[in-house]
Amino acid sequence: MGRMYSNSKGKSHSTRPVFKHSPSWITYSPDEVEALIVKMAKDEVPPSLIGVKLRDEYGIPLVKPFLGKSIHNVLKENNLVKEIPDDLELLVKRARHMQMHLKQHPGDRKNVRSLELIEAKIHHLSKRYRKLSLVPADWKYKSKVAQLA
Repeated sequence: MGRMYSNSKGKSHSTRPVFKHSPSWITYSPDEVEALIVKMAKDEVPPSLIGVKLRDEYGIPLVKPFLGKSIHNVLKENNLVKEIPDDLELLVKRARHMQMHLKQHPGDRKNVRSLELIEAKIHHLSKRYRKLSLVPADWKYKSKVAQLA
């Protein structure tokens, strides 16, 4: 729960594991873990879910201390990185669904505001990703809020 007179959100959140090196209970070799990551990526599993699956199904809490590189770096080495990052793609998909909803229900003012907020997130993320060269420099999201409102 957030604090009333400050911008902080409180202390209720999950914490990452304390260890900086590979835990002793992992029975997989680094090559096997890398092969698992590549296999999941070829099966169209997004990178965020690859980490969750490795944690839940294979008992690997964090990939970076174990392999010495992140899931994104493993995918980049094997040329499996998508053109648009996963979080940006999900936001664009969400905005597209809201636009379709607003075409059918033009009087839904609450969703017009929600669409504006989502599009602001998309513009912010795309600007950051262009700066980091994670999306092409000419990639631009075209807003349709003005047409809908």
